Amino acid sequence: MGVAVAAQERRAPVGALLRQWRRRRGLSQLALAVGAEISTRHLSFVETGRSAPSREMVLRLAEHLDVPLRDRNRLLLAAGYAPVYSHAPLDSPELRRVLDAVRRVLRAHEPYPAVAVDRRWNLVAGNAALPLLTEGAAAHLLRPPANALRLTLHPEGMAPRIANLGEWRAHLLGRLRRHLALADDPELGALHDELRGYPGGPADPDAGLPRAGDVVVPLRLRHPGGELAFLSTVSTFGTPLDVTVEELSIESFFPADEATAAYLRAAVR
Repeated sequence: MGVAVAAQERRAPVGALLRQWRRRRGLSQLALAVGAEISTRHLSFVETGRSAPSREMVLRLAEHLDVPLRDRNRLLLAAGYAPVYSHAPLDSPELRRVLDAVRRVLRAHEPYPAVAVDRRWNLVAGNAALPLLTEGAAAHLLRPPANALRLTLHPEGMAPRIANLGEWRAHLLGRLRRHLALADDPELGALHDELRGYPGGPADPDAGLPRAGDVVVPLRLRHPGGELAFLSTVSTFGTPLDVTVEELSIESFFPADEATAAYLRAAVR
């Protein structure tokens, strides 16, 4: 965190920030007070600045509000305390074991594609099957730091190959909006606006709605050997104590039919 940002966070009243997070989570003062096991009066005093919270109180409220670690550090700074969660670069010695574990997970998922991304969907790593998804994408979209969402929906990226582009686009934009609702990020907001401006939006207003019997949104890719169909899952670290680790996620693509599975097994070999 830069000096200017840190100074700005210190000037922001911690009570006002906690109130913003409470409202973002849709909680009343009473509901938060009961969950955090404090009095509503004390919470009200903290939010209005009449009472200065202890470091433990800030962390307790942040835990019950499910505030991301990055923003917990900001709350601590605003309250006059030092951050408690580290924020190590991915290539640092501290995170070497984490990155090694991520790469093992990606390799173990072969012959099916899998990627690791950071909080803004920038690609951190991918496995040997990833080029099967990105085949034909423009070089400028693949240069680091390549953004997975931009690569997918850009007209020079994967978009021309996605058979159900309207449906998949609605799915990705919905995920991005939910992420923004949990943790406001101006850069992600700008990315959302950029992606919405790409061509390929559904002419049919019902294109993003589930059909009867659907249980997941598939990714359907056109390919010379026929259409490939994938289902995806997202994994995160369950007990992160570092900002970078908390913001890492792995998206794994599984074949949605046996024809796709057979093609991938042969292609990766």
